Amino acid sequence: MFRSVMTVGAWTMASRVLGFARDILIAARLGAGPVADAFFVALKLPNLFRRLFGEGAFNAAFVPAFAGALVKEGQDAARDLAERMGALLALWLGLLTVLGLIFMPQVLAVLAPGFRADPEKFALAVELTRITFGYLPLICLVALISGVLNALDRFAAAAAAPVFFNLFLMAALAGLTPHVATPGHALAWGVLASGFVQLAMVWVAARQAGMALRLLRPPALTPPVREVLRKMAPGVLGAGVTQINLAVDVVIASLLPSGAVSYLYYADRIAQLPLGVVGAALGTALLPLLARQLRGGQSLSAHRSLNRGVELALLLALPAAAGLAAAAMPIMAALFQRGAFGEAAAAASAAALMAYALGLPAFVLVKVFAPGFFARGDTATPVKVGLFVVALNLALNLLFMGPLGHVGVALATALAAWVNAGLLAWLLVRRGAYVVDRRARRRVPRVLAAATVMGIVVALLAWALPAAGTSVARAAMAATVIGAGGVVFVAAGIALGAFDPREVWRMLRRKREKGGGG
Repeated sequence: MFRSVMTVGAWTMASRVLGFARDILIAARLGAGPVADAFFVALKLPNLFRRLFGEGAFNAAFVPAFAGALVKEGQDAARDLAERMGALLALWLGLLTVLGLIFMPQVLAVLAPGFRADPEKFALAVELTRITFGYLPLICLVALISGVLNALDRFAAAAAAPVFFNLFLMAALAGLTPHVATPGHALAWGVLASGFVQLAMVWVAARQAGMALRLLRPPALTPPVREVLRKMAPGVLGAGVTQINLAVDVVIASLLPSGAVSYLYYADRIAQLPLGVVGAALGTALLPLLARQLRGGQSLSAHRSLNRGVELALLLALPAAAGLAAAAMPIMAALFQRGAFGEAAAAASAAALMAYALGLPAFVLVKVFAPGFFARGDTATPVKVGLFVVALNLALNLLFMGPLGHVGVALATALAAWVNAGLLAWLLVRRGAYVVDRRARRRVPRVLAAATVMGIVVALLAWALPAAGTSVARAAMAATVIGAGGVVFVAAGIALGAFDPREVWRMLRRKREKGGGG
């Protein structure tokens, strides 16, 4: 599991770094104005469906079924299941895309109702979303083939594919902007082009792994396909509850003054770095591992894997959350404060980042706990929890948006995430599917203590250091604060016994000896 997490995490980190470079360009060119708001809404809609119908629900139902077919019936049966699911997914998403193109004004009237007050902004959002919506079927097929690769313990290609998303958006913004109406149009066409490249990349990787798929074969509802669809239906909400909550955030933010959507977007992008590197990597690695262990009758091994997943999640997420909350302004200013994105926009985004950071450990824990249900074929329980959490998030949004503005939107999402993680953990414990072992009980409180020490030091440094004027000075200040925080956390963690660096070194050495788990 550690080797797989390192592989996925490394590629995800590369993608996130490029994503920051992309967002720095977007912030400098578009700032936090109406074109930026329109593009971020246009990007949110296909990403929402991708995570619901592709990565979230599909992986939750498909990966355990594919892994089981591979173990019990062989490669041909597993390939047949993948091809038939691909055909159904392509048919369904093709129809959804056509309907979305036709009814996009009505869709955005629901997703961004506040834009209706500005007809030009609303029309631009409709136009950009029609371009980006073609990305939906492409990236969902990428998710299908990525699930195949993950079940085969081939994580590198699927994790590397998003790198091309960021590269294409930067290239489009730099090269296509002079030839289209707005920079938002250039970005939208870059999104669409990246979908074709990502699909080609993972298909070639699957063929090299001996699992070349025919994605255009006639669909058929065979018993294995019906079983995946049955489990996928509730998983649409269960696995994607975080994304639904973020979509609710967009709806509420569209009702706030101009710029609120952009502030939340930039703050979420920073918070998504540890969530993507840690949460997504852990969830991706845990699901096939737990599925194999449980189907092989290794329940004790499954308990240990889940405990180590929780321990690793908190070891990385708690210091990340403390650091982001304590150094939100230096980080935001260093990354985005230039060009059209001024100091006021950086401060507004930093306030939202502090709120998102409070929920970061919970976001990551949800990614760890959800596979505990999915690997057992239970996609119904997370959806019940998810429906409650979505309703809670909406209620908290409405409660906080008046007094706190866009910061209240982020705070509502963070609090809802903790409720989500807490309920999932409680249900796993109640069913005997998760028992906190002695090692986790000993180490997790010490990790929390080390992260608290680090957060205090980082907050004092961010307060004591003088305000930076130039971009270079802001970057240097942020690097100083982050570097000091890292040193303090490692020192405090070793002193408190939160982790053993020798154990980490041994795992890294085994990873190198086994060839990196590609």
